[in-house]
Order: sequence, then C-alpha cells, then structure tokens
Amino acid sequence: MNAHGTNPINPRPSIRRITFYIIVQCEGAFIISTVNIIWFRQDLRLHDNPALVAALQTGCILPVYILDDENAEQWAMGGASRVFLHESLHRLNESLEQKLLVLKGDASKLLPKLIRETQAARIYWNRCYEPWRIARDKKIKSELKEAGIEVETFNGSLLWEPWSVCKQDGSPYQVFTPYYRKGCLQAEPPRLPLAKPDLILASTSSHKQFQGADAIDALELLPSINWHSEIRSTWKMGEAAASERLDEFLQQGLEDYKEGRNFPARQNVSRLSPHLHFGEISPNTVWHRAKTMLSEASVESDLDCFLSEIAWREFSYYLLYHKPQLPHEPIQAKFQYFPWEQSPALLKAWQQGKTGYPLVDAGMRELWRTGYMHNRVRMVVGSFLVKNLLIHWREGEQWFWDCLIDADLASNSASWQWIAGCGADAAPYFRVFNPVTQSKKFDADGEYIKRFVPELKQLPAKYLHAPSEAPAHILQEAGIVLGKDYPMPIVDLKPSRERALAAFKSLSADSLLQG
Repeated sequence: MNAHGTNPINPRPSIRRITFYIIVQCEGAFIISTVNIIWFRQDLRLHDNPALVAALQTGCILPVYILDDENAEQWAMGGASRVFLHESLHRLNESLEQKLLVLKGDASKLLPKLIRETQAARIYWNRCYEPWRIARDKKIKSELKEAGIEVETFNGSLLWEPWSVCKQDGSPYQVFTPYYRKGCLQAEPPRLPLAKPDLILASTSSHKQFQGADAIDALELLPSINWHSEIRSTWKMGEAAASERLDEFLQQGLEDYKEGRNFPARQNVSRLSPHLHFGEISPNTVWHRAKTMLSEASVESDLDCFLSEIAWREFSYYLLYHKPQLPHEPIQAKFQYFPWEQSPALLKAWQQGKTGYPLVDAGMRELWRTGYMHNRVRMVVGSFLVKNLLIHWREGEQWFWDCLIDADLASNSASWQWIAGCGADAAPYFRVFNPVTQSKKFDADGEYIKRFVPELKQLPAKYLHAPSEAPAHILQEAGIVLGKDYPMPIVDLKPSRERALAAFKSLSADSLLQG
C-alpha cells in the first residue's frame, strides 16, 4: 500500500485513469504465452545473465531499461557515464532485435504501470548494491508481491554476495587481505558463467514508441555540446567489445601485469572497469576466463595479482553494503574534524590539469578527454588533491563521478577514502605520492605525459617531470614560457607535504595507523 492507502498495481477506479489494451504474442508461436519482464540495469548483456536465463524458462520476455534519475538524486550518472551508457544501450538493443523497451522516470511508478498494461505475470532482475537502489528495489519488490506479481532477483554483478563473506564472529571484514584470502577464497568459488540463452521476445504493439534506437536517443544521454567525441572514438562499447577487450588483455597484457600496470604508457592494464560497471561483461566471465591462463607458469603471479584487483572491486561493494554512508562520510569518525581547506582556484586548476606538475596534469586531462585515468595516476592525482592541497576528498569524488565513464559509487567512494586515509584499509597518513618522483619512476621517458600535455613535448626528459626546475635556456629552446604556455606549480611539494603531515598527526597518528 502507498502513502494514500491505495494499491499501486490496482488503483481505485478513476475517470482520469487510461486503460491500455494490447495484444502480446511470442515471436514464432501462434499462442499467447506468459509474459515476463526482464529489467536490465547494470547488466547490459545476454551472456551470463542469471535473471535473463530465469525469465526465459517460464515464458517470453519483455526487456526493459529505466533511466531512474529521480531515485538516484545526487548519484544520477555523470556526463561521461551517460555517453558510455548511450552506446551500450544501443548495442544491447541490437542484441535484442530492436525490442528493448526504454523508459525514463521513477522506476517504482513505471514498473507497476507497465505490468498493468502488459498483464505481465512475473518480473526478473539482477541485484544492485548502491544504497539508493537497495531502498528503491525493496519497495518495488514488496509492493509487487503484495499485488500478486512474482518477483525474482539474482546476483549478476558480483563474485560473492556482500553478506556471504564474514569473519568467524559474523562481523564484516575491515581490511582487504583477510577479506580476500580468508573470506572470499575460502568461501564458495565463483559460479561458472551461464551460456547465452535462446531469446523469445514479446511484441507489444502499444509500446512501439518506447522501443528501439529512437527511444534510446530520446533519453538524451549525449551532451548538447561536443566535448565527448574522444570518448566515443577511444572506447568500443557493448557486450561484444567487452569480451574482445578481455581476450586482448589476457593475450597481450596479462604477462608482466604485476609490474607493468604501474606504468601508465604500457598496455598492462585491463581497461575492463567500464564494461564491468555497466555489466557488459560479468566478473564471473572475467574470473574464469582468466583462470584458463593458469597453465602458463610465466603468468601465475601476474594472474594472482589481476584476480586480486577484481577482488578489490568486490571489496568496494562489500564496504558500501556494510557501510552505506561510504560516499559521503568518512569511515574513520575522526576525519569529521579534519582541517580541510576551501580553495576554489586550486580546485579548478586541479580539475583542468593546470597544476604545474606534468604527471598530475596528464592524468586530469586524460580523464577529461577519454573518461578514464590510469590507476597509478589516479592515486597520484588523488594524493595531490587531498594531501598537497588539503582539499576535501569529496570534491575529488564528485569530479570523478562526472568525468569517469567507469564512475562506480562503490569503487569511487572507497578509493577516495583510501587515498585520503579515512576509509577501511586506508593508505597510511604519511604516504604522500610525490608527483615528480612518481613521474620519473613510472614515466621516465615522458611518453604518457607528452600524450596528454603536448606543450611539453620539446622538453628533454630530464626536465619534463618538473619544468619549473629547467634552466631558462632549456625552456627557451623548447619554446615554453612558464606561466603562459605551461603553468607554474600551484603549490610547493615539500612544505605542502609537511603541512599535510601536521594536519594528519593532529587527529592522532596511532588511531590512524590502526585503520
């Protein structure tokens, strides 16, 4: 029952109510079959989709996607994620023979209405784990069941359910390594991926205007100004592209992954994060396909490292499930009193990649242009913001949310709390990534920097990592005027590090080190 005491599935008769009568039939059949709604969410694929497989076992399917910004509120998808979603939905729609039903609005209102109109008997979906989705889905499930509609939900996004991995006393883990080694690896192994089922699609003549490519375009996911062209040219979206990307990584990037993933110019990162976030590929598929590489002894340590990174994603969801305040409140309560500073000018310089530190600037420009940033560089730019600039980690979290195509509430929140030192299993307070040292170590020839900060291309490698330290004649020969062609550093590294350490120590170093 809703707040007005009426049943949302069978509302009281009203002269304003419009009843839709439609004919539903399954393609290839001459009889009317049971219609099951399959609600696609963060599982935009046909392979290894538990909800889809289950829905097809009891009838034909009406596939639905709902862009629900109303319930998401502040966590509605950012601009870059919407670009990726636009392409991914088109690929899914093609796989569904142009029969994907696409709606926009409050799913708790749209789904009951759709069930009334189609006389669907059941609805299936794969679970999501963001707090706002959990609350919404519980409400939908309860109201539909009360109205006599069968609801079945499945795990299609994680290797281990967050509630299934606990310490011996039943409490959740706080540190990653025991969570993974003692919890996950000693629990039930990840299930094998499910095969792509044979589709039996329902035809709904009264909903043609909400089906197919035109309906996806009507969501207006793409920006009105063309800042996203490089994102679309950099990435291949969709289930087939995700599978191809996994195979390419396993064949060409897995060997030397453990060490090579630290170098942003190398091809030793999987770049699977957006495909996993939107569910174009399942973690089970990634896990088991990667496991086939075990026969090659040369990649055993690299494979173990890669699988542990997949588990880091799981740990982020685990933290979000057990600590739903993760996106907006520090796990360590002491950080409520941390002396963060307000500096719109410094924040803007960081956002625009104009800090005067080439590795930081390259990372922020890669983010803006491609919707992605190499993981090593993410740590460097994050450390620079929260420690050298003392700007609140939530500012970084919000900027990444809008700019990342793989903006994932669990991973984004957990990662920012990690780098800020206020989360579970967080980086120790005294770990401050020096962007110059990191640049010299992991981009010695400046290949990554030159790609995204082309104004520095003519600088010798010796000075590329800290242009402000280059002699005047070197800068002149390279055609660079600091402050004009490339910014002067917005902060001095050594004194800003000391200031950060003092601020962290003020919160009691002992308690921080205990995590």
